Amino acid sequence: MLPTHGSSRILRPARRLHILLSLVFALALDLLPWGRLPGVPGFTALVLTFWCVREPLQVGLISAFMLGIVIDVAQGSVMGQHALAYVVLAFGAVTLSRRILWFTYLGQALHVLPLLLLAQITQMAVGLAADGEFPGWSYFLSSFVSTALWYPLGLLLLLPQFRPDEKDENRPI
Repeated sequence: MLPTHGSSRILRPARRLHILLSLVFALALDLLPWGRLPGVPGFTALVLTFWCVREPLQVGLISAFMLGIVIDVAQGSVMGQHALAYVVLAFGAVTLSRRILWFTYLGQALHVLPLLLLAQITQMAVGLAADGEFPGWSYFLSSFVSTALWYPLGLLLLLPQFRPDEKDENRPI
């Protein structure tokens, strides 16, 4: 299980509105005019991966496909490039979700890194098939930056789910 600030507190279930707002916020961050700066993480891919691992019954392949289509249209890229990459990413995250949750944040990040790299390779392969231009090796830097953000993002997205520490004297649990 994920360590929750070093305590053994029980998490509340994730609210759908919280999941939706976090995905919309990540989408908004991806739509900022970053240009082609190397190392800018794919915020939508990272938040999508997080929720596919944490809540695989609520966020999955359909959510990934829809987010990918929105990114494709907004960025003017090859139609289906991000959609296919996000579906591959979501499939891997949902498939490995039960395994990933057994590890600490560092272990989770090491499991998420290959998924993010696979999504970028898929995205690059579609782009190469369309126009044949290799983006350079710095293109893959964003997967490593996203992996480094796994721990702070996990803590931030789980904050609304923490139960209060107050104890009820009438209930032992």
